[in-house]
Amino acid sequence: MLPSSLNPLGLKSVLGTEFLKKDQIQTILDRAQSLKSRMERSEPVEQTLKDKTVILLFFEPSTRTRASFELAAKRLGGTTLNLSKQMSSAEKGETLVDTARTIEAMAPDLLVLRHPSAGSAHVLDQKLKIPVVNAGDGFHEHPTQALLDLMTLLEFKKRLEGLRVLIVGDIAHSRVARSDIYALKTMGARVSVCGPPTLLPPFAERMGVEVFHHLERAVSDQDVIIALRIQFERLGAGQIPSRGEYSKYYGINSTLLGRCREDVLVMHPGPVNRGLELSPEVADGSQSVILNQVSNGVILRMAILELLVGDKIR
Repeated sequence: MLPSSLNPLGLKSVLGTEFLKKDQIQTILDRAQSLKSRMERSEPVEQTLKDKTVILLFFEPSTRTRASFELAAKRLGGTTLNLSKQMSSAEKGETLVDTARTIEAMAPDLLVLRHPSAGSAHVLDQKLKIPVVNAGDGFHEHPTQALLDLMTLLEFKKRLEGLRVLIVGDIAHSRVARSDIYALKTMGARVSVCGPPTLLPPFAERMGVEVFHHLERAVSDQDVIIALRIQFERLGAGQIPSRGEYSKYYGINSTLLGRCREDVLVMHPGPVNRGLELSPEVADGSQSVILNQVSNGVILRMAILELLVGDKIR
């Protein structure tokens, strides 16, 4: 494992986008694009994680993030070990820190953590010598999702500076929204949020975003719309009156897209509640780049793993 002072990012871990510098984000995006270009030319990818082991410690369900980290490590020649709460001694009452220290004693090279508690990745980063990558901590941050979103935007829009991005939905409970806002603003984008007052964090304007409550007023001049999943598992009673009412006022459908710029992109971190956040014709339509986000997730996470612990990066 390279010391953080010697790896290309100058970071031990990737815990969030709030404190990533512009040049660090650009380094990640450049490396991801280099990997993607090589793969599109059917050139072999350097096995920079050969003899490296990545632990995937997921205390919440995941399809996209877990699978893409596993594929990312394996495509770079690494090996992975998957652990969930049910598969670990946490089920017997062991603390997260003790679980992580036990894993570290087996000499892996990097730990990827998803956990329902905000700040959990930061705690492990302080306790462990190996790098930690935050794969989602409560409703705090999800940095690799935001970075793959930026990668996708660059592909389709060719720029981030000055790009107008609207994030719609359950902002209050969304780690994706926070990471997207931090990363997009660092790269010079103009970010707005829209949702019912009950699903917006208090004093959202302090994050440097414009706040809307009426979706039709918010969409007209946007380059990108990012819809968020309604996180029913985190909602309190009465935060949305009903699914039907939410869909009526904040769901994105073809009629709403008719009010947008012709080249607007539609994104979603997944999983999509079809008919609620996005209508099927929008989710599967020509302006949707949701599956591009999924594809880029593997490559972006390859770049993160390689930059943190990879050997012989060229």
